[in-house]
Amino acid sequence: MHGKQIAAVLALGMSLVACGSSTPTAEESAESGGDRGPITFASGKFEAEATQKIVDAWNAKHPDEKVTSNLLPESADEQRRKLIQNAQTKSDSFDVILIDAVWTSEFAANRWAEELTGPRFDVTGFLPPSIETGKYRDKLYAMPLFTGTGLLYYRKDLVEQPPKTWAEMKKICDEVLPEQKGMSCYGGQFDKYEGLTVNFAEAVNSAGGQFLDSAGQPQVTSDAAKQGAQFLADGFKSGLIPKEAITFKEEEGRVAFQEGKLLFYRNWAYMYEAANKTDGSSKVNGKFDVAPIPGLSGPGAGTLGGNNLAVSAFSKHKETARDFIAFVTSAEQEKAFALINSTPMARASLYEDPDLIKKYPYLPALKEGILAAKPRPAAVKYGDVTAAIQESAYAIVSGAKPADQALTELQSALAPLLK
Repeated sequence: MHGKQIAAVLALGMSLVACGSSTPTAEESAESGGDRGPITFASGKFEAEATQKIVDAWNAKHPDEKVTSNLLPESADEQRRKLIQNAQTKSDSFDVILIDAVWTSEFAANRWAEELTGPRFDVTGFLPPSIETGKYRDKLYAMPLFTGTGLLYYRKDLVEQPPKTWAEMKKICDEVLPEQKGMSCYGGQFDKYEGLTVNFAEAVNSAGGQFLDSAGQPQVTSDAAKQGAQFLADGFKSGLIPKEAITFKEEEGRVAFQEGKLLFYRNWAYMYEAANKTDGSSKVNGKFDVAPIPGLSGPGAGTLGGNNLAVSAFSKHKETARDFIAFVTSAEQEKAFALINSTPMARASLYEDPDLIKKYPYLPALKEGILAAKPRPAAVKYGDVTAAIQESAYAIVSGAKPADQALTELQSALAPLLK
């Protein structure tokens, strides 16, 4: 971003601080349950630069209620572990926490996050799926900040049209790769962590399967679920997916794609800006594009992702924490954030904003993908649920167990966890 753009964003942020930190109503003051003062924001590593700009804008107007950013680990599993350790010890180290969209039930049910009420937390204007991720038993516990779903990054200099099906992707790779030394076909996130749950869910959903039925019971032994799992198993076995992808998290795969080692790569929208850098860190800048992920018989179903902001139940300055969340998730600040970082925001208007579409041409398509995306199983015992999914999914992609066996075991493991 040019210096003038950054200055404009900062000026916008500063001018809007007053709106996000207005004097609390009597209702809001009564619900505060805590004092005002400096707070710590447990924030994400990928968005550190943009986060700090917004924090700086807040701090310029709130010298007695300054926010300090504390970066969480890169891995979603490590983020969750650190936040839960703080909650279980009732630590006041964090006041505002950035939580994965699928953790809301767990944090709310365990009373680690405060309910968000009052006019500060008006959900009008947010993408409906993102709002639902912030609720537990129809009450709001987290305000949506980021949202998104998986995108297929592909080399537009080598591929005329992105594939809509897995078979089309394989055909393109068979035609293109013989002329490309050191390049593999497809990559995703297949290391044994939350990213594997996401990628496995996308494979199942993109084959027409589902994790849960309408009653909330596991359905991972259906024929469609087996087809999705088999796509991943066959991909590793045939070389469609390179062996090293078994170690890929988001960043490992991003680097591989940027170094020209992958023709197709599934990742989140945050990668778009990094892969287009002209500072020498990417060999594919200007040579790639994005599309919906492919599926068995047509475009696939991405996994709904995102991160929400919650007030820690153990914060000593909850009122400031609430004001800060309202400030960060305001329409103006979400746009300011988006102008710096390509992580998709939760407000619907941003996907039709001319300034942002010019910077991120894929936004309208991404909005369609988000509205069609499928969530991961929402569960109070989400840690146990995702661990069970990862165990079976890793056995499938590593070839340790046949897909049928691993899915049967997963069905048995999930049943008691989702009661």
